[in-house]
Amino acid sequence: MSDLIVGIDLGTTNSEIAAFTGGQVRVLGPGDTRMLPSCVGFSAAGELLVGEAARNQQALYPERTVRSIKRQMGSQEKVRVGGKDFLPQEISALILRELAEWAHRALGERPQRAVITVPAYFSDAQRNATREAGALAGLEVVRILNEPTAASLAYGYGDGSRHTVLIYDLGGGTFDVSVVTVEGDITEVLASHGNNHLGGDDFDDLLAERLAAEFEKQHGIDVRKGNPAAKARLWWAAEEAKKKLSFEPYVKIREEALVTRLFRPLHLEVEISRDEYEAMIRPLVESTLDSVSKALQDSGKKPGDMDAILLVGGSTRTPLVSSLLIEKIGLEPRQDVHPDLAVALGAGVMASRLAGRAVERVLVDVSPYSFGVSYLGERGGYPYPHCYKPIIRRNTPLPLTRTERYLTSHPYQTQVDVQVYQGDDEDALKNILVGDFSIEGLTAIEDANEILCRMRLDLDGILEVAAVEKLTGKTKHIRIENALRAKSAEEIAAGRKRIQELYETRGEMADEEWETTEDLEEDVLEGDVLEDDEAAGSNAIEMPAPVHADGNAEIEGLLERSRRLLAKMHAEDREEAIDLHEKIDKAMASRDAAALKEAAGALKELLFFVEGRI
Repeated sequence: MSDLIVGIDLGTTNSEIAAFTGGQVRVLGPGDTRMLPSCVGFSAAGELLVGEAARNQQALYPERTVRSIKRQMGSQEKVRVGGKDFLPQEISALILRELAEWAHRALGERPQRAVITVPAYFSDAQRNATREAGALAGLEVVRILNEPTAASLAYGYGDGSRHTVLIYDLGGGTFDVSVVTVEGDITEVLASHGNNHLGGDDFDDLLAERLAAEFEKQHGIDVRKGNPAAKARLWWAAEEAKKKLSFEPYVKIREEALVTRLFRPLHLEVEISRDEYEAMIRPLVESTLDSVSKALQDSGKKPGDMDAILLVGGSTRTPLVSSLLIEKIGLEPRQDVHPDLAVALGAGVMASRLAGRAVERVLVDVSPYSFGVSYLGERGGYPYPHCYKPIIRRNTPLPLTRTERYLTSHPYQTQVDVQVYQGDDEDALKNILVGDFSIEGLTAIEDANEILCRMRLDLDGILEVAAVEKLTGKTKHIRIENALRAKSAEEIAAGRKRIQELYETRGEMADEEWETTEDLEEDVLEGDVLEDDEAAGSNAIEMPAPVHADGNAEIEGLLERSRRLLAKMHAEDREEAIDLHEKIDKAMASRDAAALKEAAGALKELLFFVEGRI
């Protein structure tokens, strides 16, 4: 018998197959395709459709298509598709057969043995149905593997040491969170929680509803009623928009001839911002945090006990997910393994080990550094022109393109200076300057002018940075070679010299160097910073104003988090929290940076213990 064993993620929305080939574990598929939609259907002529073809007809012909069959695994309830009745495992077997055919074409050998993943909460009946589906597809299922275990293997948590990990899995149709301990080949799931009817499809539905409402506003026609073709097109457009908004601050949607009225085609054209999109989905994403709290409580663990947060599922690309998890747990989630493929890759690692290959983890090309630009922001309550937040974060898979939006810092500003840095410090001047350029001839308008900063980093280490005036599309860009190569001492010194020159040209504290945030706060209190008019007179860009009027979104987020928990706190904790709220308000009103830091730190520590007990 061949030693080939494949790993399969039999997913609710998409499924994948992985195997050891070319010296590493890879996800297999035709061309650039790696994900098979978990859809099965029949055409009007009775032809079997599996994957993309079935998915494409689902909205128009739901009676001939079935999707999300994974939710029914383990039951004996038959589904009717194209006039025929099927058990859930029979539908799953058709998906598994298609995946096996993908592997056959990629490897030149038809797989006969497989590791198949299932959710940690799957019952014995559901696991047995999965084994049966494998047998019906002609596969010997050598191991049923929990999805959290597979994810931990993909991320490399099989090195022999002990780790406690939170695995946050937000896919197209389901959400699961698991707290696991990993030690060597043993992964123990301490607790799981989730929602079998929450995922990226729900995000698509909200966006599609927004598009339908916009079309009705523009043309007076409700395409949601009696127009399945137009409704399907809006849903596909919404899905594509959702994907783009994970990396871009805006997306333009244009659907030509969506409806024809009196022989005249009617088009939909609308722009959606990431801010608007994230406001739509925020209640759904926040609901996942309740599951996170319950999983932590059931496992007997606190947020501070977590060694890492691992992101799984394509919907975790939404920036709102990471920002809320950082606020909740205090850790930056790991995203260095393709979230759509992590479970399949982990199954491939296990399959390779069972076949006798010493595979420790998935090999992934990631950026070892963060890159971003400096901007005019606030530090300690005062304007500071060298604030920094990465656009591309370290350990992000390559190649990658991301865009963030900024605003001009004063009315009628016609030039923007862009300094590109490598590093993670919030003070840009403590990072490494890798390039700078100016975009001139901007439109002179009284209101803030939006500038989109787009960064693209490829596998060859070439970083391309572009600044685009959103109003006109006017663009200036630079290309930085060998961005991923470690900088020499001479290059770092040259960058420091360039920073010094930037200081001198603006008359800003040329000889001063802040070593810590505390030093900055002392200088702020001594008034040794730029005044508002000095900052406004520069060619700086600034981050868009936060939602909260006080301009300090992080502190407001901490306060909101505390207010939500007040009703659940013990009396003494509640009294302490309210006292700290008052101290924070007072410190912010008086711009007392030291008092603000002390009170916010105390509140954050209090919430850590409160959340651990709730």
